[in-house]
Amino acid sequence: MQTLKVLSLGAGVQSTTLALMVEKGELPMVDAAIFADTGAEPQAVYDHLTWLKEQLSYPVHVVQWRNLKQDLLSAVDGKQDSYTIPFYTANKKTGKKGVLMRQCTRDYKVRPVTNKTRELMGYKRYQHVDKNKWKVEMLIGISTDEMQRMRENILKYALNVYPLIEKNMSREDCLDWMEKNKYPKPPRSACTFCPYHSNKEWRSLKKNEKEWQEVVKIDKMIRNLDSKKSKYIDNQMYLHYSCKPIDEIDFKEDEAKQLGLDFGDTCEGMCGT
Repeated sequence: MQTLKVLSLGAGVQSTTLALMVEKGELPMVDAAIFADTGAEPQAVYDHLTWLKEQLSYPVHVVQWRNLKQDLLSAVDGKQDSYTIPFYTANKKTGKKGVLMRQCTRDYKVRPVTNKTRELMGYKRYQHVDKNKWKVEMLIGISTDEMQRMRENILKYALNVYPLIEKNMSREDCLDWMEKNKYPKPPRSACTFCPYHSNKEWRSLKKNEKEWQEVVKIDKMIRNLDSKKSKYIDNQMYLHYSCKPIDEIDFKEDEAKQLGLDFGDTCEGMCGT
């Protein structure tokens, strides 16, 4: 049986730590790392990824299914009628709050990583993988403070591996490891307009004026939809769980849960690492 070891690289704190641990020999070598580009990461993540690739001796594949930001703008323009981003909603008549279905991680993160993994094994799209001939070990950067995000791989021939859990390392431990080894602090890896941002993360993003103004623009755009173009017209959509315009919020408090929804309960384990 052949084994393919792949690092799912989000270019955030945890997966960066894994990538460099592998390079330094503190973890077994991998065959490749795969970064799934949603097209909506902060520029700091792309800059960090460029730096990280220069530190690694093993290949880093950057893949993309489609551009999430462009797909969102197309939906707002009425060119497509689907949302896979979990925007928060408030009914215009009743004020009842809710949240849309979340499928963006699976579509824009999991799918392209899976497709590239199959390609590395020599398989074409939809071609059956013989689990008796191939085994995939997928290294995922989830730390001890995020154990609720751990998942079994849905592919019968693949096994998710969590080295940080095995090493009993938290996110702070990862940052300490990076500092100890004189590496720069990695940025937070998540789409700029991700509704699962905490208030702390919104505050951090707000420091980048260009990206913040884009977020404000997107937040306004998703509430100005033509009734003929959207099936969600009865529910105004927001990026923030308070269901208020993002530029009117004072991000003073951090809430662990948003509308009773815990990020870890719905997470595929591929974002924010």
